[in-house]
Amino acid sequence: MSPLLTALVSVGVALVCVVVTMTVTALRARQLGVVAVVDVAWGLGFVLVAVSSTVVAYAAAADSWRTLLLLALVAVWGGRLAWHVRSRALGEHQGAEDPRYAEMLGGSLPEVGMAEAVRRVFLVQGVAQWFVSLPVAVGAVLLIEPGWSWLVWVGVAVWAVGLYFEAVGDRQLAAYKKQPRESRPKVMDQGLWGWTRHPNYFGDACVWWGLWLAGGLASGWVAGLATVLCPVAMTLFLRNVTGAKLLERKMSQREGWDEYAARVPMFFPRPPRR
Repeated sequence: MSPLLTALVSVGVALVCVVVTMTVTALRARQLGVVAVVDVAWGLGFVLVAVSSTVVAYAAAADSWRTLLLLALVAVWGGRLAWHVRSRALGEHQGAEDPRYAEMLGGSLPEVGMAEAVRRVFLVQGVAQWFVSLPVAVGAVLLIEPGWSWLVWVGVAVWAVGLYFEAVGDRQLAAYKKQPRESRPKVMDQGLWGWTRHPNYFGDACVWWGLWLAGGLASGWVAGLATVLCPVAMTLFLRNVTGAKLLERKMSQREGWDEYAARVPMFFPRPPRR
């Protein structure tokens, strides 16, 4: 099988995986009456794509050491994210709907109906998940461009920075929320949250820029250019769609938010200012 055909097969299998993931998730959401279960499926869906791409690579004898590396990077990121989101849903939200989705849909799932949730959440996130995963689906089955293996390690470094911001930011926020409301600061501005108002979302974007470098660009200019819009889409999705911008509509109502927002950047970090 030619490299191009193998890559197309991998991309097609990735699409099937995403359709299955979002279909199962939508059925589970209907059962629970909560759209937010899609956030757990977000990380796990990428892991499923990475696994399927690895299977395609080995089946087509197109595997390399980078195939397993990409699988490991996605599995660590996606597994951690899914576990964190599930723990937050059962703890902080106690199984209730995430306010972001209630605002996006204009009500709860029983109020707006499953068709509206599929159209505005599951379909959108499914398309985004498949598109963003393309550097992994392609990189898993293609050979590294001769002399470009250094890009893989640059990508791993960017991925590691992203994972740090995401995991540490999540942990710092969880510790803040455990403090008594009357004694903790009105707005979380400690640690990474003093560098950016959304270290977890910034970290998520870095993870996928790193995977593009390691999986897409390291496969050559053609693969790199063909997939460069994938991390761009992820960054825009995190900043402007279901991520930072949507969350700030609620957070901006808190006391002390305006002062915090004036000195801490929304997305891209910079050293704290007092």
